[in-house]
Amino acid sequence: MSIFDILGGEFIDVIEWTDDSRDTMVWRYPTVGKAIKYGAKLTVREGQAAVFIHEGQLADVFQPGLYMLETNNLPILTRLQHWDHGFRSPFKSEIYFVNTTRFNDLKWGTRNPVIARDPEFGPVRIRAFGTFSMRVTDPGRFMTEIVGTDGEFTADEISFQLRNIIVQEFSRMIAGSGIPVLDMAANTGDLGQMVAKAISPTIAAYGLTIPEFYIENISLPDEVEKMLDKRTSMGIVGDLNRFGQYAASEAMLNASNQPGGMGAGIGAGLGAGLGAAMAQRGPWGAVPQPQVAPQSPPPLQPETVWHIAINGEADGPYGRAHLGRLAREGQFARDTLVWTPGQDGWKRAEDVAELAQLFTVAPPPPPPPLPKAE
Repeated sequence: MSIFDILGGEFIDVIEWTDDSRDTMVWRYPTVGKAIKYGAKLTVREGQAAVFIHEGQLADVFQPGLYMLETNNLPILTRLQHWDHGFRSPFKSEIYFVNTTRFNDLKWGTRNPVIARDPEFGPVRIRAFGTFSMRVTDPGRFMTEIVGTDGEFTADEISFQLRNIIVQEFSRMIAGSGIPVLDMAANTGDLGQMVAKAISPTIAAYGLTIPEFYIENISLPDEVEKMLDKRTSMGIVGDLNRFGQYAASEAMLNASNQPGGMGAGIGAGLGAGLGAAMAQRGPWGAVPQPQVAPQSPPPLQPETVWHIAINGEADGPYGRAHLGRLAREGQFARDTLVWTPGQDGWKRAEDVAELAQLFTVAPPPPPPPLPKAE
């Protein structure tokens, strides 16, 4: 075996990188114990850049394309200085492939609340989170500022630093924006553009850019959100007096459907007393008085209430006594439509047995006037 065969085993004649890890940003081509052959082929694919480092310094950056490493595009750096250069001398360099595609769906969020002054609520604590994408636009600067000599650099190694920059600028932007908290959800797009523009100079110093930045959510503390829910509910309810009457009627209806009503309690008490009397008789056949244990009074039966239709709108609910007063005043008639929970649709008042009595029972004639005293 000749010396040229031995040296030929150390030469690199094809340089390329294929990667499918989706999170590797920089990968160093293995050149330990090897030298790059003069005239070797360098393949740089779309979405890549090749950075040559020689003797610790940045030598050149190759964009996508196919290159023949010769004197017209790269200095010849040989370690075989005492040999005839006619066989094409090799050279030693470090080659780093940089992924220049977008890295998407990177997360950011505020670990601690951001204090902002709201024009309506005063000082409030705000949290936010979202996503962003990053991309290497200056491979040479990215290598010298961030990567250094790292043989395999991933997106996780830089995303933490980017999140800190984003949160800092977001906090400053929110605190000075003057946008009311209730209007922030409608302005997340504008806020995202403002934050992305604010962080772009710092990111550019790393050789990076932020093509996309999104604010997915801006939230208040749980206590404040609960108070907002109550405030919204009060606005939906509207007339609190009518709502209170309706809630009371619903509560009474639910209580009437529970077991243990008045009739069940009385029947159980009578049955227990009769059974005890039949089992115990005196010496002359007399039935002693049953000893009935004291019982708690049964629950009151809820009063039935009705809604009435007046001018095409539902009014009420009203109890029977109130409807009787309306009937005497001429505001409640036989053909007035009424409805109560559990009733199948609206009915005429005279078709409801409990209400028909209001129109059949007439008061007695008034007594004659008393004679005047002389």
